[in-house]
Amino acid sequence: MRRPRALLFDWDNTLVDSWDVIHEALVATFVAMGHEPWTLAATKERVRHSLRDAFPKLFGDRWEEARRRYLDTFTAIHLDRLRAIEGAEALLSGAADAGYYLAVVSNKTGSILRLEARHLEWTRHFRSLIGAGDAPADKPDPAPVHRALEGSGIAAESAWFIGDTALDMQCAINAGSLPVLLGDEGRAESERWEARPALSFADCASLLTRLRGL
Repeated sequence: MRRPRALLFDWDNTLVDSWDVIHEALVATFVAMGHEPWTLAATKERVRHSLRDAFPKLFGDRWEEARRRYLDTFTAIHLDRLRAIEGAEALLSGAADAGYYLAVVSNKTGSILRLEARHLEWTRHFRSLIGAGDAPADKPDPAPVHRALEGSGIAAESAWFIGDTALDMQCAINAGSLPVLLGDEGRAESERWEARPALSFADCASLLTRLRGL
């Protein structure tokens, strides 16, 4: 195993716990649009893609109205309820101190992603924070990976892509990066998907231990 030059992180439910906020905003949107709301379990199972990729399939021609309703609800509550995943702060600090190039590649709207990073005072850890809409296409397309590494001189093949869903693993493979699954919940999903992660870690602490040993 070779030491990567860059670590690219998913954001939601990889570094921050945001399922409850995402679900509340979705429920409000479904109700406003006259749809049957999902359960929390369904939200965890189905939410993977960016709004611009997911909402046209859910709401048809009214998807932009639904997007506005979702973002209005989400932005009203997300900072008050934003919580870091256990061990995420230590992971980022330790990886940055070890000299890794750190970036985020998320399907969360880019402006909201960067607002949350500033709120947590994590901006200092990252060389790039790429969210939905910041590249020509969103995950699992490789475009946001290449945007996150732009100007670094680091090839995608020299990066680990670390996330909690099969979509993250697919994005890593599409970009030529090493797919690394983080979290037990994500592991269960990956086992149902045909492409397995190259590496899998139960939590942030175990990932940091491996990185320090490279």
